[in-house]
Amino acid sequence: MPASDQPPPQRIEDNARIGARLARYADLLEQQGADGFRVRAYRAAAAEIAALDRPLAEIWGTGGTEALIRLRGIGRGIAAAIAEMLTTGRWRQLDRLEGELTPERLFATVPGIGPVLAHRLADALDGDTLEELEAALRLGDAEVPGLGPRRRAAILAALAQRLARLPRARPRPGHRPEPPVDLLLEADALYRRKAEAGELRRIAPRRFNPTGEAWLPILHARRGPWHLTLLHSNTARAHELGRTRDWVVIFYHEEDEPERQCTVVTETQGPLAGLRVVRGREADCAAVHGRPAAEGDG
Repeated sequence: MPASDQPPPQRIEDNARIGARLARYADLLEQQGADGFRVRAYRAAAAEIAALDRPLAEIWGTGGTEALIRLRGIGRGIAAAIAEMLTTGRWRQLDRLEGELTPERLFATVPGIGPVLAHRLADALDGDTLEELEAALRLGDAEVPGLGPRRRAAILAALAQRLARLPRARPRPGHRPEPPVDLLLEADALYRRKAEAGELRRIAPRRFNPTGEAWLPILHARRGPWHLTLLHSNTARAHELGRTRDWVVIFYHEEDEPERQCTVVTETQGPLAGLRVVRGREADCAAVHGRPAAEGDG
């Protein structure tokens, strides 16, 4: 390539940073016992990006996610990770495995949200994703100091623009975009059993952990087409209610699809009291447990 056609060095450095993050993610997956297929996939993607002579930002900016997917070794899931890094400067999946994931850091990447407001939002809202932040701001139930109607509207506009640029899981005809609840409940039972026995690698979350203790067990598992990552909940709500060791968050995705999540808890009331249920899928859980669903479920 002629010197005049060379991309700016900073843009290629962005490629190097993204490739390094993908390689780091592969290393953490390997250390935490994930299956070799995922490890190899992220390492292959990191090598492909390192060899590019065109900035990823340019490829994505001109052709979107589909242009990223046309690169060798880049499926829809990794393309979603690249888009997130290009859009926010962070990657939640890597932050999670390193224990660095906090809603404050993510919220502060949105235009109009500084560090102080990010902390106030994280304290007031029970959510740690941009989608949950958008939903909470639209409902307007929680009062957040320093967040008036005009500023709220501006932040919602910025969120809508950002979320529109991030890839989402694609529904396919005849395909349920969520794992069966019996699979989720089996994975939840395996995680809690191994965590209780001290058989899982533990990470030191940055949030709600002033001593820096590595207390949070993490499990990677594969069930059929589903890749799962399980951790105890480390949200403000879980700590407030004393349920961090009960609530289990399961992050899941199929090959080449963006990641989604659900939470498994011990039900405290109704016909499923005392049983493990997937929030939002109580009727399916009732069928698995052989119990009648509560009125209004399903």
